[in-house]
Amino acid sequence: MSRSLKKGPYINLDLLKKIEGKKPNDTPSIKTWARNSTIAPEMVGFTFGVHNGMKHIDVLVTEDMVGHHLGEFSSSKKFLRHGGKMQKELEQKKKDSEIAAAKAAKAAPAAKKK
Repeated sequence: MSRSLKKGPYINLDLLKKIEGKKPNDTPSIKTWARNSTIAPEMVGFTFGVHNGMKHIDVLVTEDMVGHHLGEFSSSKKFLRHGGKMQKELEQKKKDSEIAAAKAAKAAPAAKKK
């Protein structure tokens, strides 16, 4: 649910103070924990280090991002893989092909020596 139009968008004032009077190209990454802060047009071009719960993810703000929240561009969940029988079969095929490629690479220099 979006914020009321009467209140306006939430923009962290500390972020605006940090970028005030600075040029985007000269400023290093600005670390922030304010994932819920809305991206304002003044922030375009700056790089923000948005905290995802474990580390800061660098986010370069572009014009398309204006109106969105900083947290949308710093994922806090890590996708590992889908499970199940089919995934295990795919992983086994990949492992077998890597072993075959390693054996072929090992056999190739031996054939050249003869």
